[in-house]
Parts: sequence; C-alpha cells; structure tokens
Amino acid sequence: MELKASLARLVNKKAQKEEAIGLLVPHAGYQYSGAVTGATISRIIFKDVFIIIGPSHSGLGKPFSVMAEGTWQTPLGRVEIDSELAKKIVAVSQFFEEDEEAHREEHAVEVQLPFLQYLKPDVRIVPIILYDAPVAAYQQMGKDIARAIKELKKDVVIMASGDMTHHESAAAAKEKDLSAVEAMLALDIDELTRRYKTRHISMCAYPSVVCTIAAAKELGATAGELVKYQSSGDATGDYDDVVGYAGVIFKGGSHASNRRSG
Repeated sequence: MELKASLARLVNKKAQKEEAIGLLVPHAGYQYSGAVTGATISRIIFKDVFIIIGPSHSGLGKPFSVMAEGTWQTPLGRVEIDSELAKKIVAVSQFFEEDEEAHREEHAVEVQLPFLQYLKPDVRIVPIILYDAPVAAYQQMGKDIARAIKELKKDVVIMASGDMTHHESAAAAKEKDLSAVEAMLALDIDELTRRYKTRHISMCAYPSVVCTIAAAKELGATAGELVKYQSSGDATGDYDDVVGYAGVIFKGGSHASNRRSG
C-alpha cells in the first residue's frame, strides 16, 4: 500500500522514545510536512488515546466542537473515538459542545490518523476543532481538557495540529516561526501570544497550540523541545513563498532544548 510505504519512510521506529504530555505537528500534505510529523511522532511513547486539536478551515459546525461518538475511516482501517473522554470534556467545559458537522470537511484531525495507526493500530482519539477566540478562552479550554483527563485518570497524549507561517520567504518564515517556537518551549502562552500578534505570524497552529500548552501545564509539563523545523521549500525548491512546519514535544522534567499548507 502506497500510504503505508510513505509512512515507513517518514517514521523511525528505532528512534529513542520519551514520555510526552503534548505535541505540535503540522497538517499539510505528507510530501511537504510529513518529515516533521514523522520525526516528532517517532520520538514519543504512545498512549492509548490521543486528543487531536486543530483549527477550523471549513467554518462548519459549532465553534468549539468535540466529536464524541463514532469512528473515523482511513486506508489503514477504522479509528474509534474515546466517547467517555470526549463526553467528559464537554461536560466539564462551558465552551466545548458535541458536534460532528465541524469535522466533515476538515483535514486537521484526519491527516494525523495514519501516523497514529501506523504505530498503534488500536489507538483511540478525541477530535476537537477550534474557531477564533480570545486567548483566555483557549487557555480555559486547555484546563478543561486537563480536568477531564485527571478525573477519568486517562493516559493521554494531546496533539496540536497546525502549520506555522504561510506564504512568506523561507528566511522570513523561519525567523518568525522560531521566535514563536522559543515561547512554546518555555510554555509561555503570554509571550507566544505577544509575538504572534505583534510580529503578525500567520500560523494556523496558534489556537491548538495554546490550548495544548495550557492543558499540558496542568498535567505537569515543564518544558518543550523542538524536534524538527522545515518549510515547504525543502520539498518544492521554491524558497520565495513557503509554509513553515514545526514539530514540538511538551514534557515534564527539566528537558528544555534550545497539501503544502493546512
């Protein structure tokens, strides 16, 4: 199968693994961003459940939607939703609502599933899509996710799905993106927000990564690590108009380490 062969090239099953509370991976076509996702996914110890948080590209459905029942189908098979956790997240939050419509034409969650299935065929997921909102709302949603995980005593990885700078030169994108990543590694949401706004960083990853960092901090994360950064130019050879991709792991302990777009 072509997809499985692609995943075999992108994933390193022999990579040294470590505990991760959360991570950021891109969601473009595999030929553009798959190397970043593969390198990042290869580094983590897998859990039974992944909460996958992405931004809305379609504008459909509820603004903060959790798909709480059913399965997702990919060429590698079906992926079950962890309905218990999904419904708990909705129950403890003033923001999240059960909604399927927001996921129908949205790729932010879907593109991650084959990577997860390749490494853990029986993985379960909780798909979440976010619209634009104030940063305080994203932070509270992250805390709500952490509360649900704690109350159910679930072993979970929280995955932020999103790309970095869109449609700038490779040099400009990298400079802006690594500035944002620096704040992520410090788990500093205020500084990330300041840089995102003042530097006009066109990263669609912003909502999901803020929510993920907020949740990860509640669950004991103390630092982030940049696993890999590159841009679409590394695949196309066009460095004048690129999309940036970052792979970041959020973890506990003192481990701080200094389609083309989705």
